[in-house]
Amino acid sequence: MNVDEVEILLVEDNIHDAELTIRSLKKVNLANNLFHVKDGEEALDFIFAKGEFAGRQITNRPKVILLDIKMPKVDGIEVLKQIKANDITKTIPVVIMTSSREEQDIITSYKLGVNSYVVKPVNFEAFAKAICDLGFYWLIINQPSV
Repeated sequence: MNVDEVEILLVEDNIHDAELTIRSLKKVNLANNLFHVKDGEEALDFIFAKGEFAGRQITNRPKVILLDIKMPKVDGIEVLKQIKANDITKTIPVVIMTSSREEQDIITSYKLGVNSYVVKPVNFEAFAKAICDLGFYWLIINQPSV
């Protein structure tokens, strides 16, 4: 996949949740331009075209970032903070997808400018439906910033 054509950036350290997300989006043909990174550090490298992604064009932004909070190296809150603090990336829609129902995580995420905060359902069917709904909304219905 050409990393300059990514529509969905999935930032998820749990391989099981990542596979369920990708499988759910593939079922409805929304995973063609999905790129998965496994931690916050790799996400920041991708978003800001650093490290192994140094050749990527930072101006070719994903249409949406699906971001977990609880991750190794750099957590999702810090990733969100850096995305929203940068003029080039601050208008990228970011959806927190997490198992955390902690009130402080929700408050902090919205204060930092998250577009949506979704608590992952525990059962597979509900999780798959939530992912499909998110994909349709952010890739088909939503009009992105130019």
